[in-house]
Amino acid sequence: MSGPTLADVARAAEVSTATVSHALNETGRLAHATRRRVREVATALGYGARRTPRTGGTLGVAVTTYAGSAWNFIEVPYFARFLTAATTTAHAHGYALTILPAARGAETPWHTLTVDGMLLLDSPTDDPVLRALRARGIPLVFDGRPVDPRPGDVWVDNDHIATTREVLGHLAASGARRIALHAGYGDEHYTRAVTRAYEQWCHEHGRTPLLLTFDPYDAPGHGFDAVFAARACDAVYTVYDPGGRQVLAAAARHGLRIPDDLLLVCASEDQAYAENDPPVSTVTLHPATIAETAVTALVSRLTPTAPPPPPGALTVPAVLHPRRSSRRRARPGCTRPGGW
Repeated sequence: MSGPTLADVARAAEVSTATVSHALNETGRLAHATRRRVREVATALGYGARRTPRTGGTLGVAVTTYAGSAWNFIEVPYFARFLTAATTTAHAHGYALTILPAARGAETPWHTLTVDGMLLLDSPTDDPVLRALRARGIPLVFDGRPVDPRPGDVWVDNDHIATTREVLGHLAASGARRIALHAGYGDEHYTRAVTRAYEQWCHEHGRTPLLLTFDPYDAPGHGFDAVFAARACDAVYTVYDPGGRQVLAAAARHGLRIPDDLLLVCASEDQAYAENDPPVSTVTLHPATIAETAVTALVSRLTPTAPPPPPGALTVPAVLHPRRSSRRRARPGCTRPGGW
C-alpha cells in the first residue's frame, strides 16, 4: 500500500503542494510557523520522501525522549558515555556520526536528513521522529525497546525486570520494609518496565507500592518532603541520574541519616556517587557496551555482505554496585538482616 502523497499533506495542512515542497526541502520564502506546521502535519501523516542514496558513511544519533525540549542530554553521564562509545565504534567501522540536538524534535526536520542509518535512544510513545524515519525507510537500531516494535526491528537494552528485582531484593535484605520507587517522568520503555517490575515485586511480597515522580528541575528534592516528613519510607530506588542527589539533599533537610534511617540505590553512571560520604550504591546500565552493540548492529544492517543482526532484543546485563548507602550497620541484639 502506497503512503500519503504531497497532495495529501497539502490538503491536511490547508496549503498548496508548492508550499509543502518548500517546507520539507528548506527552500522558498515561508514564515517559520508555516514551515513548522507543514512538517508537523507531514510527520503526523507518516509522509516522507524515500531515503536518498547512501552517503558513503554517515550514521545519525537522536535522543527522542522529550524531543523538542532544549535539554542538553550530553550532560547526563549515561548519554555522554553512550555517545563517546558510539562515535568510537562508528569510526572503527569507517562511518562518521552525526548527533542531533534534542530541540530539533520540535521542528521535525527528519524528511531531509541525509544519513545511512539512525540510532534512536529512548523513543517514547507516538514518537514523531520515529514516524518520519520509518516513512523514509531509513534503517534503525534502538537503544531501549521501541514502544510498538515492528517485525525486523532491532534494539539493545538491559533486562530492567531482573535488575529491578535484584535492587529491591538487596534493599529488603538490608532491612528495608517500605521501599519507594522514584521514577515515572518519561514515557519510554525503561521507566514503564521498571515501574511494572516494582509493582509486581511489591504485590508478591505484600508491600504497598510507593511511587514518587522524578522532576529533573527539583535539585533540592522537595518531591520527597511529604514522604520523608511522615517517615513513610525507609529506602528509595531512584532510576534517573540526578535522583540520588535529590534524595541526599532531601534526607539532609529532614534529618535522615543514610544508611541508618534511609537506604538508597541510584541508577547512574556518575562516579561521584562512589566518592560521596557515604558512598552511594549505583546500578550501571553499561551504556558504552550498549552503544558498541547498537552501532555494530546498525552497520551490519547497512552491509550487504554481513549477516544481519537477529531481530528483537540484544541484551546487555546491568550491574548493581552495593555501597554503604544501602547497607546498614548491625546493631547489638538485632536479629533482622542489616540490623533491623
